[in-house]
Amino acid sequence: MNKGIVGIITIGQSPRTNVTPSIQSILGSEVVIKESGGLDGIAEENMHEISPSDSDTTYISRLRNGRAVKIGKSKLLPLLQNELSQLEEVVDVVIMLCTGDFPTLRTNKPILYPDRVLNHTIKAIMPSGSLGLIIPLEEQRHSLVQKWKDQDLEPLVEVASPYETSDVAGAARSLKERGADIVVLDCMGYNEMHKQNAVKGSGLPVILPRTLIARIAKEYVS
Repeated sequence: MNKGIVGIITIGQSPRTNVTPSIQSILGSEVVIKESGGLDGIAEENMHEISPSDSDTTYISRLRNGRAVKIGKSKLLPLLQNELSQLEEVVDVVIMLCTGDFPTLRTNKPILYPDRVLNHTIKAIMPSGSLGLIIPLEEQRHSLVQKWKDQDLEPLVEVASPYETSDVAGAARSLKERGADIVVLDCMGYNEMHKQNAVKGSGLPVILPRTLIARIAKEYVS
């Protein structure tokens, strides 16, 4: 029996075959997943149209062919809203497959933002202290540091992309040496292997957004 339909919207292209299986394994086989992507309607040869300007917030996501792409937030938002409006018509709840902040998106169905869930989870676990962040891009450092500072936490940042070969274990080890009390892999692209490497490198608790948000979605549809 179908226990519900969960929508997954990525800021890149769907299907996200590098993420959805992780979420499906937590939701269970009786929960149906429907996917959509902000860049689904953009041909690969036109990807330059969504490149970030110098003043724009930069995101990174994955295309259908596996290639990573940088995306300007201002160019993404109208594309994302269009896909979200269609997706919500056929699902019970939506998972945003990005840890960024999207306050202008409008939906009539519940939408789970990893950004908000992470903030409240970390605040509940650790009201104060040093938070270790592993992020995909150097150009995201300033905005993410500011976001977590607003939570009265002292963010320490290392860069290790989930979309190419990178030293996640080394990044986590560096965060531990700098005084981090916990590590957040601050991107939905990080997977269970990245988490294992971060735990091995640091010996600290490591929070993986994709599995955290999937467990909340399961609670909603169960």
